Amino acid sequence: METTLELRLTYWVYLNGIRFFGPGRAELLAHIQETGSISGAAKAMEMSYKKAWRMVEEMNLEGKSPYVVAKKGGKEGGGTALTERGKAVVAAYNRLDHKLQALLKEEQELLDLI
Repeated sequence: METTLELRLTYWVYLNGIRFFGPGRAELLAHIQETGSISGAAKAMEMSYKKAWRMVEEMNLEGKSPYVVAKKGGKEGGGTALTERGKAVVAAYNRLDHKLQALLKEEQELLDLI
C-alpha cells in the first residue's frame, strides 16, 4: 500500500468567537454570482436550498451589510445577486486563499521530512 502525504490548510473568519466565513460560504457566494440564484448555487454544491438560504440569511444579518440581495422579477424573472460588499468579501477571501495555498506549496519540504 502506497503512503500519500498531503499538506492541507483550513481556515475561517470568526465573528464573536463563532465561525462566520470560510470555504463553504465563499463557494456559495461564488455560485450565486455565477447562477444568479440561491437554488442554482445550492444545486451546484449539492446542498439543500434550505441550508443555502440559511447561510445567506446569516451572512446578510451578521455581516457589516448584506452580501446577497433579491432581484425583482420581470422579463428575465427574479433571482439573487451579490452586493458590492459580497463581491468584495469573495475577492478578498480568494486573494487570501491564493496567498496561503502558494505558501503551502513553498513549504512542501515538510512532507519530505515525515
